Amino acid sequence: MTSHDLRSELESLTTEAFRPDLAEIDRLSTLDIARLMNGEDAGVPAAVAARLPQIAAAIDAVAARMSRGGRLVYAGAGTAGRLGVLDASECPPTFNTDPAQVVGLIAGGPPAMVTSVEGAEDSRELARRDLAALGLGPDDTVVGISASGRTPYAIGAVEHARALGALTIGLACNEHSALAAAAEHGIEVVVGPELITGSTRLKAGTAQKLVLNMLSTITMVRLGKTYGNLMVDVRASNDKLRARSRRIVALATGAADDEIEKALTESGGEVKNAILALLTGVDGPTAARLLEDSGGHLRAALAAAAT
Repeated sequence: MTSHDLRSELESLTTEAFRPDLAEIDRLSTLDIARLMNGEDAGVPAAVAARLPQIAAAIDAVAARMSRGGRLVYAGAGTAGRLGVLDASECPPTFNTDPAQVVGLIAGGPPAMVTSVEGAEDSRELARRDLAALGLGPDDTVVGISASGRTPYAIGAVEHARALGALTIGLACNEHSALAAAAEHGIEVVVGPELITGSTRLKAGTAQKLVLNMLSTITMVRLGKTYGNLMVDVRASNDKLRARSRRIVALATGAADDEIEKALTESGGEVKNAILALLTGVDGPTAARLLEDSGGHLRAALAAAAT
């Protein structure tokens, strides 16, 4: 594609559109610019809301595959790639997932998290190589992320994954995008032109973050990683999370502090096991067996213990 062709393509994208009404924002006071920016951001949740049916359908498809041992893989370049890596990196401490279960790929690899890697986003082949290292299968899901919906790395990732039989999702911020068309589940959250022309780390990035929050969080809810709205699979890897574990057990059971400490100690710090033991009176090994038999779903284990 020539530079003229690329310029024409970019000019056709909503996310790249120029706003004449904002052409002199640099003349405004800092407070007025902040008000303008806040007003622009306020429209993002509504744009996401317009795509909730598509988002929910994608989540159900992801959860079905992950329940069979599949993985969730994000692939993007620049801000989109960084958001995918961020979402993936937060799943192990929040939901006690294996680091290999939710994976974030960014064009150019780890160095691209903090600096631009020349040409990486333009390579479909780089996406194929990055995914080949994972050995994708039909129970895996690949989410291509691109504000423009035209980024070759994201499209290449989706095309390669789909050819291998994996589930594919294309998350973009322009309608009729090549990325959404390439995926089984296309999610196009149209947030409109940016405050700073073409700076898609702004509204588009916010929209992508909101959708990724939904994809990972609600999938984990479907997989039994929560009990109500409590993070019962939290990994207590530091003092704050250990304190949070105790609080979660207290909220779920109403038990006294000494009982909570005893239950957590006997369960090796596993919050689900401690809750199950406290609510049903079963011992540690029985709690572990009931949870294993219930696929890790605490509500199902509680029901099984009651029979």
